[in-house]
Amino acid sequence: MDAQDLDWIKVGHVKDLPEGRVKTVTARTTSICLSHFEGQWAAMDNHCPHQRGPLGEGSIEKGSDGKCWIRCPWHGWDFDPLTGTPPGGHEDSGQKLYPLRIDGDEIYIGLDPEPPHERTVTDVMAETMVNWGVKRVFGMVGHSNLGLADAIRRQVDKGALGYIGIRHEGAAAFAASAYGKLTGKPAACLTIAGPGATNLLTGLWDAKVDRSPVLALTGQVQTQVFGPGAFQDIDLKSAFEAVSKFSQPVLSTSNHAELMSLALKTALVERDVANLIFPDDVQTNPSSREAGKPEGRLGGTGITPSGEDLAKAVEMINAAKRPVIVLGYGAKDVRDKVVALAEKLGAPVLTTFKGKGLIPDTHPLAAGVLGRSGTPIASWFMNEADLIVSLGSSFANHTGIAPYKTIIQVDFERMQLGKFHLVTLPVWGEIGTFCEAIVDQVLKPADAPDQAGELVERWTIWRAEKDLRLSEDGGRGIHSAAVFKALSDLCPPDAIIPVDVGNNTYSFGRYFEPCGQRILMSGYLGSIGFSLPAALGAWSATQDFEEFRGRKVISISGDGGFGQYAMEFTTAVKYGMDITHILLNNSELGKISKEQRSGEWPVWETNLTNPSFAAFARLCGGHGHRVTDPAELKDAIADAIAHNGPSLVEIITDADLV
Repeated sequence: MDAQDLDWIKVGHVKDLPEGRVKTVTARTTSICLSHFEGQWAAMDNHCPHQRGPLGEGSIEKGSDGKCWIRCPWHGWDFDPLTGTPPGGHEDSGQKLYPLRIDGDEIYIGLDPEPPHERTVTDVMAETMVNWGVKRVFGMVGHSNLGLADAIRRQVDKGALGYIGIRHEGAAAFAASAYGKLTGKPAACLTIAGPGATNLLTGLWDAKVDRSPVLALTGQVQTQVFGPGAFQDIDLKSAFEAVSKFSQPVLSTSNHAELMSLALKTALVERDVANLIFPDDVQTNPSSREAGKPEGRLGGTGITPSGEDLAKAVEMINAAKRPVIVLGYGAKDVRDKVVALAEKLGAPVLTTFKGKGLIPDTHPLAAGVLGRSGTPIASWFMNEADLIVSLGSSFANHTGIAPYKTIIQVDFERMQLGKFHLVTLPVWGEIGTFCEAIVDQVLKPADAPDQAGELVERWTIWRAEKDLRLSEDGGRGIHSAAVFKALSDLCPPDAIIPVDVGNNTYSFGRYFEPCGQRILMSGYLGSIGFSLPAALGAWSATQDFEEFRGRKVISISGDGGFGQYAMEFTTAVKYGMDITHILLNNSELGKISKEQRSGEWPVWETNLTNPSFAAFARLCGGHGHRVTDPAELKDAIADAIAHNGPSLVEIITDADLV
């Protein structure tokens, strides 16, 4: 091709490369080894044909005959800079050379006009993701997922996908898990082979046990080196077998659109983890297949309980004088129907900890959280109840539903019914359908006590107790009750609140009074470090779904939890995320210290050495404020919430005042 027909791409300036040196440059997407020796300039393919070593990271070496050679930094293969040929004995005839010219002081490489993009296997699969409604990918681009990453990039450039580049793959999995918990839709997490993939596992287990749909896209080594122990080669299918409901390698012969469709259908229907493993060499294989679509692949989700079970439930409810409803996380999407049933009965609504906030504490029938992280109000009403109607609760030990009570349990998963002990009436059906079917048939007996009035009394007692605790001062920091009173007063009613684990979370469950906020947590896994990555996922949902648009994200953790993924604060800064993080810093793994003491163990190795997290937030480019005086709490939290971007309030707290 004549020089005038080439695309001349500027790759640098002559001062960038001294005499006797080589350098890697990129023209469009072509990696080139640029060399400067004996007053001459040359450009060749940057990849050594041996193992694709980067020649531009090598050196110019003179042979015994005085001739100059470019030497590969990996295994010492040599190439003539002007011809690309080796001195002899190599498997390849030589390297491709590129036309080069210097115009003034600027260096240009001549490339053939860019051909149209050839559709690849991963293009088909990325398009299938979009067709199935995937809107967000969290991940890290690396050497064994570059073809897949480029297919995702093309969808991002079209505006069909959003991408968040995280600092640790574990954060990607937690972000995707939180995104699924909030929206019910799967997000994807992208990693390389080996350690990148295994770093996902904790976050994926969180998604699995809390029934959050997630798609894991893991790079893999080339198929030709499977098994014998190549760099970063591990058996990913076995590694992901326990944590995923669906895990398959993507091979050249796979039906790629169908494979992605099955993965996403599994994530959605089973509310579980689906994993696809992408060998490096398969990712860029050409493909002419059409992308997959969900039409004709999904049915309705309503399950109507049997008429016999409905009739029995109505009979039991109408006979009860002190019924209570336990509202669990499994009923999150039909909470309005549950509340309507409670209002018909005048029945107090107790939530599980995972269900905190599904009914506002401002509602006349709200009794707060039941269990270890709960209120004495909820415990009192459970003890007094003559019937418990459990809707979407798994009967976890943390919640502590009394098994000896008369219980109606409704769940759309039959295995959850009476899973840990027998219940009086197990009802298989969708919770919203159950509530709609019985609400017009149930009634409050004329001689039933006024439980709504009792709730007013119990809330008055509990709030007075909380106010008394505000005066407690051990001289080591602020009482957590003061933190969550301030947050209760200032938190926007539509905020999304990811919480961590530890004493800070127990105090949140006990003291924070939700008035419409949506709360996310690592429920069954109880993983420390969840809240900040979850905030990344929640903020992404506010960009992807109209129903969450404009909602503030406020995450909460202790110093131990924040330290797990602290660098993800820079991710929030990079993408301009409107996230406020409330950090309770007691320089201790306080919950573990408490467990050691209660188990008659000596307190050992729970102390933490911390920097100023507020200063850290400012160094990262966000807003940071450190609070040591309770009088400063409200102003500091209000300023952080008002800040348009990532902000952090570090509150020095007393580990014993929880």
